Amino acid sequence: MRYAFALLLGLCLSLPAGAQEVRRLTDREDLLGWEGVGRLDMGGRGFCTATLIAPDVILTAAHCAYDRGTGAPYEAATLTFRAGFSDGQAIAERGIVQIAAHEGFDPRGPLTWSNVRHDVALMRLAQPITVAEADPFALHDGPPRGGRVSLASYGMGRSEAISRQRECAILVAEEGIMVFDCDVTFGSSGSAVLTHEGGRGRVVSVISGMTEMNGKRVALGMALPQVVADLKRQLRRDAPVPQAGIRRLRVGSGGGASGAKFVRPGGS
Repeated sequence: MRYAFALLLGLCLSLPAGAQEVRRLTDREDLLGWEGVGRLDMGGRGFCTATLIAPDVILTAAHCAYDRGTGAPYEAATLTFRAGFSDGQAIAERGIVQIAAHEGFDPRGPLTWSNVRHDVALMRLAQPITVAEADPFALHDGPPRGGRVSLASYGMGRSEAISRQRECAILVAEEGIMVFDCDVTFGSSGSAVLTHEGGRGRVVSVISGMTEMNGKRVALGMALPQVVADLKRQLRRDAPVPQAGIRRLRVGSGGGASGAKFVRPGGS
């Protein structure tokens, strides 16, 4: 699989890029329908992007739940989700009371295929966000037809408002790994990759990291359905007594190739 993955990626990256420019969403009209995308702040230690998938649950990258220097899990109470955050104001702001992340993700390890495949976390909000404030996004099962997706995220140099790329491409979708030509930067970790088949966007993947292949920067993500289903069971089981730390799920291991995580000052 390693050889086939590298070969296929090289072939895909020789094709003309189809990605569109990133646009800043600046007012309420721009934000309409995107209020469920928010900035996840780590108490002054950086930020990631997260997406509302239920009134009281957000989806993000697992590495956003760990201190990038020590690899230690953050206390849930030190994290804040700011839905639709734009120029200092949020549509809704909630603390975090529970975190579930996969044991298959190694917070101290490099960006291996195994880490990318399991770099997913669910976080329970202290209070639900009403549908009147922000409508949650549903998950999409499998890669979208045509391989076209979009991305809405925060990031270095664009941390004060959602930036949306209306169209980018899935270059590779193989064995639980996805590679995109979407325009990502530090802080884009945890961003939901969306398909727009049949109307409103549905979440296809989560941005885990970025690397360069054949001189071009690409974004890395994972297939979601099974990973998220496992994490939802974890949240439900612990819901009566929410955990302040991270509960990690035991999964299989995998090989990989090194790359760069989203770990930079001002973003994670």
